[in-house]
Amino acid sequence: QVQLVESGGGLVQAGGSLRLSCAASGRTFSSYAMGWFRQAPGKEREFVATITWSSGSTYYADSVKGRFTISRDNAKNTVYLQMNSLKPEDTAVYYCAAKRGAYAYTESRYDYWGQGTQVTVSS
Repeated sequence: QVQLVESGGGLVQAGGSLRLSCAASGRTFSSYAMGWFRQAPGKEREFVATITWSSGSTYYADSVKGRFTISRDNAKNTVYLQMNSLKPEDTAVYYCAAKRGAYAYTESRYDYWGQGTQVTVSS
């Protein structure tokens, strides 16, 4: 059974940085893609970033491009989201997700989800 466990969320001032981690277990993830999504209060969940595990190919939402970096550590079966230059509008619950095959930015394509981690950016 696939398990995804996020960590690293917290409270940070605008302009600061956080690194989220997503520890994956229950599969060999070399044929998977991983994604980060977020949901702000009162809003729908939205795509943030995605990576194809085997190739390392990445894709980002325009709102985070140049500020966020998604990466993976094969040895640790962990995906990271490095978030720099954080803004109050980045405040949300961040979710890690996994799907078979190449990366995707559509939520419905993902098969497995973590429980989420809260990120709060103060102004």
